[in-house]
Amino acid sequence: MLNIPDSKYPRIVIVGAGFAGLNLAKKICRKDFQVVLLDKNNYHQFQPLFYQVAMAGLEPSSIIFPLRKIFQHKKNVHIRIADVQDIDHQNRRIDTDHGEIYYDKLVIATGASTNYFGNKILEENTYGLKSLNQSLSLRNAILTDLEQALMTQDYDERQGFIDIVIVGGGPTGVELAGALAEMKKYILPKDYGELDRREVDIYLVQSGERLLPGMSEKAGKAAEEFLKKLGVHVLLGKRVSDYKDGFVITKDGDKIRANKVIWAAGVKGNTIPGVPESSCLRNSRIRVDEYNEVLNMPNVYAIGDVACMQSEELPYGHPQVAQVAIQQGSHLAKNLIKNTRKPFKYKDYGSMATIGRNKAVADLKSFKMQGFFAWVLWLFVHLRSLIGFRNKVVVLFNWMWNYITYDQSLRVIIKPEKKSKVS
Repeated sequence: MLNIPDSKYPRIVIVGAGFAGLNLAKKICRKDFQVVLLDKNNYHQFQPLFYQVAMAGLEPSSIIFPLRKIFQHKKNVHIRIADVQDIDHQNRRIDTDHGEIYYDKLVIATGASTNYFGNKILEENTYGLKSLNQSLSLRNAILTDLEQALMTQDYDERQGFIDIVIVGGGPTGVELAGALAEMKKYILPKDYGELDRREVDIYLVQSGERLLPGMSEKAGKAAEEFLKKLGVHVLLGKRVSDYKDGFVITKDGDKIRANKVIWAAGVKGNTIPGVPESSCLRNSRIRVDEYNEVLNMPNVYAIGDVACMQSEELPYGHPQVAQVAIQQGSHLAKNLIKNTRKPFKYKDYGSMATIGRNKAVADLKSFKMQGFFAWVLWLFVHLRSLIGFRNKVVVLFNWMWNYITYDQSLRVIIKPEKKSKVS
């Protein structure tokens, strides 16, 4: 059982401790509510820097923060590590893998996961980057394959170990490609001098006609130029449809040799069983009204990446980015605290993406910039957004050390121990 004590205050159950759920919990924990925060992990993870963990630029501990540390002085906040299995809306009950819990108001903030658009082959044979575990898995795969390449004499077989394909030209794909290109340029000659780095090919495959489709055309062109200067093969207008025998296959029949394929081509909402089909869209996002209340489910709300607030201006809802999640969490908190129903209005402060050292693009509300100053702004915004003073200091130190030395000391392969079965 979840063993939540009874309370005289209304019980608000929040499912998910990402940007949206955590921000909501922090806002309402100071008021007369009993807050129950459910998540599969006991920590909050800073998703925008997952790719740096995967590239061995940061340790996992520097971008996560324990939930109990955040709320350790809030007696009205109850944290439970559980997997939600169903919602019984009629009885205001949630079923989890550790028992059931009743709620007065429910907030679904389960975020998003990688969208493979129904392609099971690609789902089974590519790496996603939507969790810390996936980041570590990718890091291990890259480093392990480099070790394997050193012991492989056959050229074609070695290419499979050292070449990498990234599918998706959004911010995640662009940032990954830039980080890999810098690893090829600065790290391989030091750690893997026996390998000819000229053999390493990094491909960024985008189905659209330009990179960063959610940003300005100027930002997309600048990102493409930066990546090409770093030696990345940018393939536009190519849709990946299959992966077979170590080859990425595009819809027009082209083949690219690579054992590692990173899928960054789309996301879908993490819905929960019990939400009516009429309230869900094809990409698994939950339809909400202008107050973030789920359609056909009174007293149930959805915020962040999993929520879709459609309008004439935004027929597909708000972009699935951290700023939307943070603002929706804050706005819902105000409505709950004041017991009001003010509609949500998103304030777009702009978008950014970094391509590597001294290279970034930024589309801000009043102006656009590319290059060094955009890169400095990207560093500042992400550093400021991290939770915990220690994390800020560690990340800042890592970035400074990397900038000065063109190196890091985090390239270790950590494999979980496999316990033998007791007969």
